[in-house]
Amino acid sequence: MYNETIENYLKAIYTIQGEMDKVATTTLAKRLAIAPASVTGMIKKLSEMNLITYEKYQGVKLTLAGQKIALEVIRHHRLIELFLAEALGVPWDKVHAEAEKWEHVLSEDIEERIDELLGFPTHDPHGSPIPDRNGEMPESSDILLSDMRPQQRGVIVEVCDRNPELLRYLGNMALYPKTNIMVLKIEPFEGPLTLDVDGTTHTLGRKVAQQIFVHILESDQKPNGVKNG
Repeated sequence: MYNETIENYLKAIYTIQGEMDKVATTTLAKRLAIAPASVTGMIKKLSEMNLITYEKYQGVKLTLAGQKIALEVIRHHRLIELFLAEALGVPWDKVHAEAEKWEHVLSEDIEERIDELLGFPTHDPHGSPIPDRNGEMPESSDILLSDMRPQQRGVIVEVCDRNPELLRYLGNMALYPKTNIMVLKIEPFEGPLTLDVDGTTHTLGRKVAQQIFVHILESDQKPNGVKNG
């Protein structure tokens, strides 16, 4: 049994590993909103527990044991999010914060009951995959919305859930998972994208588009920026 702090570190490391090649201590400190000196101390502790490996200039990596714990916490988190949204009607911009509180105290029995109640779901309300009971995370070849080209069509599959304001903003434009979109125009020099969202035109900033993953519906070659899972 690991405490909440350890679980939060491992979950954060796993998430960052999926976004970039290495997990620097400064990146981890920023993600957790913790002073770098505190992160350095915890990294040493996690390394001694054989939950991570750390090499100077190479960053932090989870061991198999650390990854197993991280995926279990993520599974709890995403099941809770879906339970709150579907069973209790909690808005999608509020379930993340609540799940952060519940994920560390959820028993295996309640986890299994929620899983069965929801019909053994594979994705949370934001489209993020839910690790299975064996701690396996499905692979994905979906791309960032910001990497789409003009006239490409796609369907939204996942939206970053860390910013409630972003979720409310996207919700106002009906940019939810399973929504069909088409890129009409992309302004140069990191300018905004003009989208057709189920028949309605919206303009979306490039940074916002980088928070959305899309499955391309066309058969032509995909651009760079393929998601790693």
